[in-house]
Amino acid sequence: MPEQEQKPAHRTMRRRSLVGMIGPGLLLAATGVGAGDLATGTFVGGLLGTAVLWAVVVGAAMKFVVTEGLARWQIATGETLIEGVAARGGRWTLWFFLPYLLLWSFFVGSALMSATGATLHAMVPIFAEAKTGKIVFGAAASIVGLVLVWLGGYRLFEDVMRICIGVMFATVVLTAILLWPGTGAVLEGLFVPRIPEAGGEGVTWTLALIGGIGGTLTVLCYGYWLREEGRDAPEDLATCRVDLFTGYAMTAIFGIAMVIIGSNVNIEGSGAQLLLALSERLDLVMGAPGKWLFLAGTFGAVFSSLLGVWQSVPYLFADSWALLNGTRDTDRRIDTSSKPYRIFLVAIATVPMLGLFWRFRDVQMFYAVIGAWLFPILAVTLLIFNGRRAWVGQQFANRPVTVVALGVVLVFFSYLGLSPYLG
Repeated sequence: MPEQEQKPAHRTMRRRSLVGMIGPGLLLAATGVGAGDLATGTFVGGLLGTAVLWAVVVGAAMKFVVTEGLARWQIATGETLIEGVAARGGRWTLWFFLPYLLLWSFFVGSALMSATGATLHAMVPIFAEAKTGKIVFGAAASIVGLVLVWLGGYRLFEDVMRICIGVMFATVVLTAILLWPGTGAVLEGLFVPRIPEAGGEGVTWTLALIGGIGGTLTVLCYGYWLREEGRDAPEDLATCRVDLFTGYAMTAIFGIAMVIIGSNVNIEGSGAQLLLALSERLDLVMGAPGKWLFLAGTFGAVFSSLLGVWQSVPYLFADSWALLNGTRDTDRRIDTSSKPYRIFLVAIATVPMLGLFWRFRDVQMFYAVIGAWLFPILAVTLLIFNGRRAWVGQQFANRPVTVVALGVVLVFFSYLGLSPYLG
């Protein structure tokens, strides 16, 4: 294990506080919950009801297993997974990762801009056509996110995200409580796993709900937030587990709330338009306060996801670029004012604007397909890397239960990625 550096005093004090302990996990949760998660949860709730609430918990648990493995690797070795793969598999592996990163960034960037723009248009309908509002507001939201990350760095990003998380969580959960279907129905859906037939589509949509909970590529960014918080000692692993458990518990609660809301309101549509149709339906069911309550939560969800992606994904590019060019700094932290980080930040905030002129459904579909293939690769990598005691040591090596859990993740997401081609 590499020699640990002396931690700055302000980081040590920060980690001892509750906010410092659970900060990166909440950032991961807020970044991972986007328009696709909201739309999927709502649609599945309308189609299958509360019977599949258990699937939300299973999805969050799978993401926890993978992200905990990433944290374990980094604390054991002092390396991010990208650094580990480059060091042990060769830097040539990064040439396979970078095209994937660019493709993923374009489609997720377009999807987040579209969702944020559509939500803002619903809140401030100053344009005659919804498409125009989506384009203008989506581009404006992207630029605002760019400015916040560029000028404020990690700390301002963290503060703004806390506000978005609070609005998102409070408003959506309160909406679910106001539409509460009954404690018995909720408990049965959580603890009695079953899948309604729903015209033969029950299994398909249940799998989509499990796979759609939480983020995809953004789980790799958790390690960079750990470095920002100064977590690099063996005793920090317990903190990381509490942090991740809190973040994915919030993700699960949010997903459960969306399924409950969808189960009470019958709507039609897809993607961001489905969320807007839902807000109009809530206006009829709960009145104008219900509509605005939900729209505030939706905006908090999609803008926090946009801001999180804008701040975190450039870490991946800057890290890969430094490794390819042999310019890795000795402390291994990514300088957010460096040229590679800022070039990619500008790129992800501007180039995907082209996708604002496409249908949200198409953009979301491409993003979902691309994202589904990441988790099988991560599962295999963690099975191999964390299975080598010579690399991570006895303390951090995979336990039998972890091997089984990663195997389940591998099989499930492989099937999910192949399902479009299986007929």
